[in-house]
Amino acid sequence: TGATTDTPQVTRGSDCLPAMTQWSTIIEAIAVALAGDREGGREILTACWKGTAVRDAAQRCVLAHYLADVQDELDDEVAWDEAALTAFADVAETELTPIGIRSARALEPSLRLNLGDGYRRQGRFEDARVQADAGQALAHLLPDDGYGQMIRTGLARLQARLVSSSDE
Repeated sequence: TGATTDTPQVTRGSDCLPAMTQWSTIIEAIAVALAGDREGGREILTACWKGTAVRDAAQRCVLAHYLADVQDELDDEVAWDEAALTAFADVAETELTPIGIRSARALEPSLRLNLGDGYRRQGRFEDARVQADAGQALAHLLPDDGYGQMIRTGLARLQARLVSSSDE
């Protein structure tokens, strides 16, 4: 696959640039990706990733979360979703406030949803169920707004799809 050289397994902390990528640069990169420029978004997000070190867990979590969405291959997408969740484990509660997330824990249901859906599409149904259940257990942390409702609905759909796949 074309994106394989950009997956988390290739980029290690010792290979990263010494300076941490700034949030403003990350936000700009996300905007490019969300505007529909998958290739451009992937290129800029990857450059931001390379500008981080393992200690930059908050930036890496967010970057990996969005890098997953601009991959052409499912395995690459899942690898980035896994990297996002791995980095999330080291994110402090208020570290995501620069991007408008008051409570870092409120991001976890979305991370679980994305990873669970990737696992489902890979046919890894038990792994998908673990992620869906974990996301659902954390849904109370989501804000009561459109974003929170979107993630709650996504988690419910994922669980329903997993029930359907176990019936087959």
